[in-house]
Amino acid sequence: MAEGKITYKTPEEIELIRVSSLLVGKTLGELKKYIEPGVSTMKLDKIAESFIRDHHAIPAFKNYNPSFGDSPFPGSLCISVNEEVVHGMPSDKRILKEGDIVSIDCGVLLNDYYGDSAYTFSVGTVSSKKRRLMEVTKESLYRGVEKAIVGNRIGDISHAIQRYAETYGYSIVREMVGHGLGKRLHEPPEVPNFGRRRSGLKLRAGMVIAIEPMINMGRRHIGIADDGWTVFAKDKLPSAHYEHSIVIQEKGKPDILSTFEYIEN
Repeated sequence: MAEGKITYKTPEEIELIRVSSLLVGKTLGELKKYIEPGVSTMKLDKIAESFIRDHHAIPAFKNYNPSFGDSPFPGSLCISVNEEVVHGMPSDKRILKEGDIVSIDCGVLLNDYYGDSAYTFSVGTVSSKKRRLMEVTKESLYRGVEKAIVGNRIGDISHAIQRYAETYGYSIVREMVGHGLGKRLHEPPEVPNFGRRRSGLKLRAGMVIAIEPMINMGRRHIGIADDGWTVFAKDKLPSAHYEHSIVIQEKGKPDILSTFEYIEN
């Protein structure tokens, strides 16, 4: 996570972030066409990279080198299957199967500004338990987004996500958090998916943040795979992940800059 001062975005900057975020949505929508039993996660990664570059943008995750991880991330996408929570590394050997769920996190850099969003897809027909996990995780995202208004605090977003997910008996992954977004992929502030109401940083207009609940069907505890990147649920039960990038407005509800429209329509 980047250290330093929060940058509040101008209307012009917000529109540039929106353009980048919409391209992420279009990329995820393109990937939906190929998500089926028998496809490798590497094939999905290559499709996404070509699509992003064809739209004159750069895959934001390709060769990303944060403060963790033994080496730069090799893929254009984070593709996490079933019990994998986030940062799944694309591979020719990882083949999707009927009944899997796959969380795809995508970022792009376009016109000097980043877009970032994630969605959990079903592979063929999934079990009712997995389907409910996906539905609750996505709804918890929107419960958090609703609290992203001027005068509230980060903890109001965090608490709304946590309360909704835990009502269904699910667990919040605590080590991985949302973040600010702009000229850097990860900017301050951090946006946890658990917390107390009225705690944390006060929200102000012009703040652009990525809200991204990662919710486990079982216990919250995670491990890191031997590749140094893939985060997985230690109990090997499924995990789901959804993410929107939003801007807090002077009045009223936040403006969602990313979109699931290209996936769901």
